[in-house]
Amino acid sequence: MFDSLSEKLQEIIAKAQNNSTLNEENMHDALREIRRALLGADVSLNVVKSFISSIKDKAIGADVVKSTNAGQTLVKIVNDELTSLLGQKRSPLNLDTNPSIIMMLGLQGSGKTTSAAKLALKLKQEGKSPLLVGLDVYRPAAILQLKTLADNNKLDFFSLDNEKDVLKIAKQSLEIAKQNNNTVIIFDTAGRSQIDNEMMAELMLLNHSFNINEKLLVVDSMIGQSSVEVALNFNEQIGIDGVILTKLDGDTKGGCALSIVQSTNKPIKLISESEYVTPLEEFHPERMANRILGMGDVVTLVERAQKNIDIKEAQKLEDKMLKDQFSFEDFLKIQKQIKALGSLGGILSMLPLGISKNDADKISNEGEKQFKKIEVFIQSMTPQERKNPNILNASRKKRIAKGSGMDLNELNAFISQFETMRKMMKGLGGLKESFKGKNKKGKVPPNMFGKFPF
Repeated sequence: MFDSLSEKLQEIIAKAQNNSTLNEENMHDALREIRRALLGADVSLNVVKSFISSIKDKAIGADVVKSTNAGQTLVKIVNDELTSLLGQKRSPLNLDTNPSIIMMLGLQGSGKTTSAAKLALKLKQEGKSPLLVGLDVYRPAAILQLKTLADNNKLDFFSLDNEKDVLKIAKQSLEIAKQNNNTVIIFDTAGRSQIDNEMMAELMLLNHSFNINEKLLVVDSMIGQSSVEVALNFNEQIGIDGVILTKLDGDTKGGCALSIVQSTNKPIKLISESEYVTPLEEFHPERMANRILGMGDVVTLVERAQKNIDIKEAQKLEDKMLKDQFSFEDFLKIQKQIKALGSLGGILSMLPLGISKNDADKISNEGEKQFKKIEVFIQSMTPQERKNPNILNASRKKRIAKGSGMDLNELNAFISQFETMRKMMKGLGGLKESFKGKNKKGKVPPNMFGKFPF
């Protein structure tokens, strides 16, 4: 998300680096380009006008004109305004009752049901006890989908078979939640292909019948400006408390995110960046602004790693590496850990690498291809071969290459790289042993290996 906008804004700021100061002439050119970039990213015209006006007011001040670093000045101004446009600060969920009730709203296909499960995973991760409640009695597979997601992720679920009265299901879910000590109830309401009176009447009935803590509108970030119209309609008729943006790692312009907050005056509370059923993430306006301007978002990446990576498993894999016991099976486990952080492109966008979007895309695309190839190679091996790389002889390699449908030279290259990595890691293990204890100055040496928690 924001790829196109991010690339253009970074180009505009790079041009500003060539100016010794900011003045009305070069700021006029920069603002014109920023305006075009925002409109090209599908940001609404009213929001663009307000954004540009605010930047201009701050940039044409006496202190700024005298600035000796035009690029840094423009970065700060644009970053501050983007942060403001995205909501200024994080807006946490209001779950101050027991049980608290969250009502999921949205059109059909927005990712509402999957988001309900992802939200439940997030709450469970935080120590709460969520109950998923299927209230989409119109789409035959909706309740089954929610139940399957709940079962696969060990989440509590409730609905009533062949029951069309959503109010009855909702009321019984409240009793079930009290019996099972569920602290949060998540209503997965019905979605439609478009907003209609019947849909709104049902939502209003639920809204008036229960003390709803959070009414969250799920918006598909890939549908562009029409998402703003959807948000305005739901807000006017139901009164939403916040927005969940889905598919942020898709090929989308991102203008809807910049427009929704300003148009509805409601915050983006949560986001989803992965096709996998992983916990929703809190939305931080200042971090997203940093990402748009190519400044990375290492804090979110670290938080995601802390939540999704099994530290004990990672330490076991590290020990195997250092003892030359690392296998192809272990390699697959590492790939799984990386996938838990999101797409490779998403990970790269969080790192301040200082490379162009094209270069980042090439790295991401090539990396994803290699990951898939390696996965196919390893899955074409027998369990014994995965556990013991040393038994791979010529005939076994031929069979694996044929089974994976890939070239034998590619397989040999991967195995060679794998063996080189094992030797390097074994060497680091010996180096680690030599540094145990204190050095000559009586101080423990610093961690030389960075990512390894020694």
